[in-house]
Order: sequence, then C-alpha cells, then structure tokens
Amino acid sequence: MAVGWAALSEFVPLYPLYALLFLGGGLSTAEVSGLFAVWSVTGLVAEVPAGALADRWSRRGVLVCSAVLQAAAFALWTAAPATASFAVGFALWGVSSALCSGTAEALVFDGLRAAGAEAAFARVNGRMTAAELLAQVPTALAATALHAAGGFALVGWASAAVCLLAGVLALRFPEPPRERADAFLATLRAGAEQVVRLPPLRLAVVAVALVGGLDAVEEYFPVLAADRGLPTGAVPLAVLVIALAGAAGAELGGRADGLPDGALPALLAAAGVLLAMAAVLPGAAALAALAVMYGLYLAVVVAAEARLQERIEGPYRATVTSVAGFGVELAGLLVFAAWALGGPAATALLVLAVVPVVVRGLRAPVAG
Repeated sequence: MAVGWAALSEFVPLYPLYALLFLGGGLSTAEVSGLFAVWSVTGLVAEVPAGALADRWSRRGVLVCSAVLQAAAFALWTAAPATASFAVGFALWGVSSALCSGTAEALVFDGLRAAGAEAAFARVNGRMTAAELLAQVPTALAATALHAAGGFALVGWASAAVCLLAGVLALRFPEPPRERADAFLATLRAGAEQVVRLPPLRLAVVAVALVGGLDAVEEYFPVLAADRGLPTGAVPLAVLVIALAGAAGAELGGRADGLPDGALPALLAAAGVLLAMAAVLPGAAALAALAVMYGLYLAVVVAAEARLQERIEGPYRATVTSVAGFGVELAGLLVFAAWALGGPAATALLVLAVVPVVVRGLRAPVAG
C-alpha cells in the first residue's frame, strides 16, 4: 500500500509542464527562479514544525493535509494563472512538501514496527523510492496526452484530482497508538533535543542530511548529457534512462542496508568516481557512468534512511526525520555551489568529501 501511495503521489501530470505554464503566462526566467525560491524557503521554514505536528497530532492526518494543500496549489494555478497565484501556490506546495517529508517515513516505520516487521523498512522504503522514479514514465505520457486534449487547464485539474486521490489513499495507512507530548512546542523541543543529546543519532542525522542533499545533482543530468555531446532530442530519453537506473538502485538499497558498515561508504565513493568520469567521457559512455552512479547513490540513500530510523526511539520520529530533511535541503545548496564553481568535477569531489561522514554516521551504535 505504501508503494502504491508513493507512486500515485508522483503521478502528477503537471510536474513535467509547470515551468512551461509559467513561461507561457509571460513570466521571465528570473521570475520563475523567484517562484522556485518561494517554494524552497517555505519548505525549509515549515520542515521541522511539520514533523512536530505529525508527532503531536496524527501522521496519517498530516499526510492528508499535505495532499489537500498540494491539490489547492494546482487548482489555484489552473483557475487563476497569474504571478501572484503562482507564488501563493508554491507557498502552499512548500508547506505540503514539508508535511510529507518526515511524516511518511515515520508512519511506515512505526506501522511496520507495530506488526513486528520493522526489519522490512529498508526494503519497503527502497520500493517506495523506486516507485516514485518509475512514475515519471506514465506521468510524462499522461502530461502529453492531457495537454493535447485540453491544454494546461486539463493538466492542472487532473493533477489536483490525483493529489486528492493520494490523500484518500493515505487514509488507509495504519497508525499505531503512541505516546504524545502535551503541546506542539514541547514536541518540537523534545525531538530537536533528542538529536542534540544522542551522539549516534546526531551523527546519523548529519550523514543522512549530507547524503540526501547530494540528490540535487539530478537537476544537472540534462545539462551534463548535452555537454557530453548528446543531441537535444535525445536528452529526455537519457534522463529517463538515468532515472530507471536510480529506481533499480533504490530497489537494491533495501538489501544494501544489510551489508557491512564499510560497504555504504565504498558505494558512495564509487558513485563520486563515476560522476567525475561522466564529466570527461563522451556521449553514451558518459550516460552509462551517470546511470550507474545514480543507481549506486540511491542504494546508499535508501540504506542510510533505514539506519537513521533504526536509531530513533520514542514518539518523536517524524520530528527527528524532519530535522534530517531540513539538513538535506541545506546540503543541496552545497551541490548547487559546487556545480557553479567547478561543474561536475567539483561536485564529484563533494560526493567524495561526504564519504568520511558516512563512515562515522551510519555505523554509529544504536542508542540504548
């Protein structure tokens, strides 16, 4: 059920087209970048409070609210396509993303724990990540068909409907009873204090944040593919191939969680080397290196997320996971800076620089 929810959450026909919606509405590239900034800043500000809300109230309810807010954002864009509406929609979407971020992992892990199957979390999480990536294929096809049939209006309303359907599916998540703090601020403080107070958990949070932030390199796959000589028409197919390789890696990540401690740093180091190779190899060879790199990287991400969940105790799981999510967003800025300063070579060095943190953070003993 969790895998189906993950796939449906990403099956949003507006995803491949919303930038074109903005540009077609007369916005400049700079204005579109400003909208993305609204999205990012809103998500950052709401990230940790959203996790605390999930721990204090209902994780399942928070997932439903996330879906409703995202549907509202797309409905607003469709009903009133204008700069102000786009900005408000991105703010809603930013809050929606924050509400979903740490909540889904916490809900799935505790649900599995209640059933005595918490050891399966890595495998389930890997399949959820793979499903999100595989959903890009039918999403692109649906976006093309819907736009041909009814333009951006049909794409927008269909996307809002899909978000609401994901919210309905979220109602089916089992949510076992748990201890709750007396107040929202007490939950927020207790979750943050747990990260600060427990060194093994703190190291794991830092490791997950840095590893997760590296995923920002995905934004540059089309750029790197074009730079290595692929014709423009072949770039979308190349990016799809890389995404499929990432899905395979995420699926394998559930098994990677059971590997010895040294395996995850080694996989991440190999991913960094492959990224550096992709910067100098020609055409198809560069694509192959990127695909293998992304598969190895996502295997590490899935295993790292599982090891973080294993280290969290008590009723503040969503809050702690959201602290890591906040770090992921900040670490993504390091990727953007590295690429701006030195392209893929500098970014590959950044990947390698994270390896020692993974060595320490993901083999830290479980706090008992």
